[in-house]
Amino acid sequence: MKIILLGAGQVGSSLAENLASEENDITVVDTDGTRLRELQDRIDIRTVIGMASLPDVLKRAGAEDADMLIAVTNSDEVNMAACQVAFSLFRTPTKIARIRDPQYIQESDKLFSQDAFPIDVLISPERLVTNYIQRLIETPGALQVLDFAGGKLQLVAVRAIHGGLLVGQELRFLKHHMPSIETRVAAIFRKGRAIVPEGSTVIEADDEVFFLAGTSDIRAVMSELRRKESSYKRIVIAGGGNIGHRLAREIESRYSVKVLEHSEARCQWLSNHLKHAIVLRGDASDQELLLDENIEDTDLFIAVTNDDEANIMASLLAKRLGARKVMTLINNTAYVDLVQGGDIDIAISPSQSTIGSLLTHVRRGDIANVYSLRRGAAEAIEAVAHGDIKTSKVVGRAIEDIDLPEGCSIGAIVRGEIVIIAHDHSIIESGDHVILFLVDKRRTSDVERLFQVGFSFF
Repeated sequence: MKIILLGAGQVGSSLAENLASEENDITVVDTDGTRLRELQDRIDIRTVIGMASLPDVLKRAGAEDADMLIAVTNSDEVNMAACQVAFSLFRTPTKIARIRDPQYIQESDKLFSQDAFPIDVLISPERLVTNYIQRLIETPGALQVLDFAGGKLQLVAVRAIHGGLLVGQELRFLKHHMPSIETRVAAIFRKGRAIVPEGSTVIEADDEVFFLAGTSDIRAVMSELRRKESSYKRIVIAGGGNIGHRLAREIESRYSVKVLEHSEARCQWLSNHLKHAIVLRGDASDQELLLDENIEDTDLFIAVTNDDEANIMASLLAKRLGARKVMTLINNTAYVDLVQGGDIDIAISPSQSTIGSLLTHVRRGDIANVYSLRRGAAEAIEAVAHGDIKTSKVVGRAIEDIDLPEGCSIGAIVRGEIVIIAHDHSIIESGDHVILFLVDKRRTSDVERLFQVGFSFF
């Protein structure tokens, strides 16, 4: 596939690396020549220096015969204009744009259509991150919570700890402990290394365990791996920007919420737009302010300002002063692995959420969801099976008879409203949503080919 990628920032660079490794023809456009040269030194791509929305720049990038344009520059307006130019002058088939400003998002139905700005897929990082944090809030103790098949099934990552019923036991005992619940351990990461789980695999303390289960069964499975955590009640959000406001608005009716914001004007705005949350003016790293607001009684402290260092320092201080759990938004992916798992319980990477959403629309075959796991080390893929036994490599076949790439496993099947935890003898039908776990992302194209409908394979 020939793809033009506009913007070589954090998301653009990471996306270029993902796509270039999957046999795509990638051209990256940016105004920063140094950044493009650094990117070209790492991966096999073409680069074009220039303003991404200009017709001449897009023409030099190959827009005349491109299959897809992905606009992820730092400017919403440049992204929008580039999609318009690509459509009007070059008839680019698929146009994807990252749009951040909530005012554009609120009017998306009117603004983004073939009659207005011709954007086929709209990506809102703030919305993705907010939804992700909400799932973590609703699942205390989880490191990642990912939805599949419209929320019928979830993939959850937890850290196994001493005292968990299954710690020190083989995975096959999971069924004995919970005979009435269908679940599947999709992968285990131990000291940063992936382990493909088998019945004889013994779970150790500090293992990061990814398991699949119906959404209603998630809490029960988690209790087998770690002591059950009580639900959050009191939540402090540090940062009243787009993400802080959106998150507070979504959860304020169900939790006791306080928002810390240093800007007086923004505090006034938040007070007028939030119904139940308490808005406080001040610095989230102000020890006296945190003590005055009884930080020691806080169940969850969430730092979501635009400053990574401020988020990290405020989170460390809140944890030291007694906050039960802290979540920290970190834009620089290099920081994520450094801080998570110590005093900071969960580090949230907006770029990983955005990249996963973008990849969903780039993959070949009918791919409904793509999630990056372990900060991009692995992927969970939701693919939809089509065709019949003559035209598909998966439909009509038992899982044990499917030629899966090395390091790939099928964890579950969603058939209509029914969630089926996969077993060797499970047969895939047309229309099934198949949940796959891929440890080696270099085999992604092999998975895509499995779900492409073709002519007879006999």
